[in-house]
Amino acid sequence: MRAGPDAGRRASSGSTARAGSVLAVPGDATEDPAGLRVTPRLTLPWAEIVVRATTSGGPGGQHANVTRSAVVATFDVRTSGALGPRQRERLLERLGPVVRATAADTRSQTRNRAIALDRLRTRIAEALRRDPPRRPTRPAPAARRARVTDKRRRGEVKRGRGRPGPED
Repeated sequence: MRAGPDAGRRASSGSTARAGSVLAVPGDATEDPAGLRVTPRLTLPWAEIVVRATTSGGPGGQHANVTRSAVVATFDVRTSGALGPRQRERLLERLGPVVRATAADTRSQTRNRAIALDRLRTRIAEALRRDPPRRPTRPAPAARRARVTDKRRRGEVKRGRGRPGPED
């Protein structure tokens, strides 16, 4: 049993975040202070990204029950001022009005936060990517002639595999 001013208190997990609390963004020195860089031409301001820490589910005993290590990063497409009209339309069409990315992969809230932000960045970047239009192609005349010649040759080989006739 503990004695002193801490007697009867539960041990802290070391995290200052509470269930559902919003974490300050940006979190470390490697991130862009202006915002989350999605593409070379699009950076989402940190003020438009909501990052929450919650308890992660599943097994883990006391540590999992008291530590707020799972992170959910949320971006509201409709209210964003960083998106242009075409970008907003494309994101609404492909991902919906709210884009979420979660991470509960590690025991570290900081690492999960980085993973969640990276997943959010990837989801938005892939939704904004435009595939080049497909142009139908035709085989060149020489390729057509080579294909027909090869088919004739294969046909002759297969005909030669039959049973020998009375004249053979």
